[in-house]
Amino acid sequence: MNDSIELYDYELPRERIAQEPLAVRSDARLMLIDRKNQSIDHYHVRDLPELLTADDTLVLNNTRVVPARLVGFRTETRGRWQGLFLQADPATSAWEVLTKTRGSLKPGETLTIQDREGRDGMHLVVVSRTDEGHLIVTPKLLPGDSSMPPSEPADWLEQYGRIPLPPYIRDGQMVDSDIDNYQTVFAEHRGSVAAPTAGLHFTDPLLKHIRTGGTEIAEVTLHVGIGTFRPIAVDRLDDHAMHSEWGSIDQATADLIRTRRDHGRCVAVGTTSVRVLESAADNDKPLGQWSGATDLFIKPPYRFKAVDALMTNFHLPRSSLLVLVSAFAGRDLIMEAYQTAIREEYRFFSYGDAMLIV
Repeated sequence: MNDSIELYDYELPRERIAQEPLAVRSDARLMLIDRKNQSIDHYHVRDLPELLTADDTLVLNNTRVVPARLVGFRTETRGRWQGLFLQADPATSAWEVLTKTRGSLKPGETLTIQDREGRDGMHLVVVSRTDEGHLIVTPKLLPGDSSMPPSEPADWLEQYGRIPLPPYIRDGQMVDSDIDNYQTVFAEHRGSVAAPTAGLHFTDPLLKHIRTGGTEIAEVTLHVGIGTFRPIAVDRLDDHAMHSEWGSIDQATADLIRTRRDHGRCVAVGTTSVRVLESAADNDKPLGQWSGATDLFIKPPYRFKAVDALMTNFHLPRSSLLVLVSAFAGRDLIMEAYQTAIREEYRFFSYGDAMLIV
């Protein structure tokens, strides 16, 4: 059937999964996919200035990854524990944490979180569990620590958290270089638990070169959630419950993109930028100011309302991101491109190479 997830599966040799980024981000390979001509060509990300025009608008996602992975132990038993910060409740300052430890943690129990150097750094006091099994906790300083506690969850995490690498990179174990490598050079607004990976290829000199050619650069925000790592677990796309993520675009940015589309293209960098732009233009209204949670699931057949070209990394099989890219370029062309990338030894996933679909 046409909406079967089996249509979005492929076999990837393990050695094609990039474990480290290239020394120079813009040296990554860039596959150019031309939808009109049904053609595939090969460039590098540093070639983008010659592939863009002066009338184009390049749209970046300026979210910033927070060190959301928490590692420590149960204070009383010293049994190892780890979790992933998901969100905080502004009204209560309680955190929602994803953890594989189920059942035995009781309200009032304390978890000791260790910093990246392995030093005891803070406490999490267990409050309850959600219906999904997530842990509700409140952050506390260690007993005897008289310093002022951080006011924002992101400040706690900057001190005591770790970069939440996806499991296919070193089994999720960060090294010091990931602090910079798993962050775009234009990252600004803290809130993601995963990087908008297509944006990782850009350097400040490359962005300057793109601007010099007349291409405008605009920014939107989408805070990438843990759902981006999860494969589609149902057989039919229509049965998939899409995860929700918070995004925004301001009026000036929307006006710039909409006006320049009269003569040029809106080139979205990453599927996360696509989700913001298409959510803002949903229901056939003109692209305008928008903010809020979006659970938009872009799957074939989908009529794109705001995006004319897409730069994106190579995505996991059976993922909602691969489905989105297939909706944009056509499944057959995308699956041909993926087989070409495997044959030509492209590097896959977060630290891997990219494609530009025009």
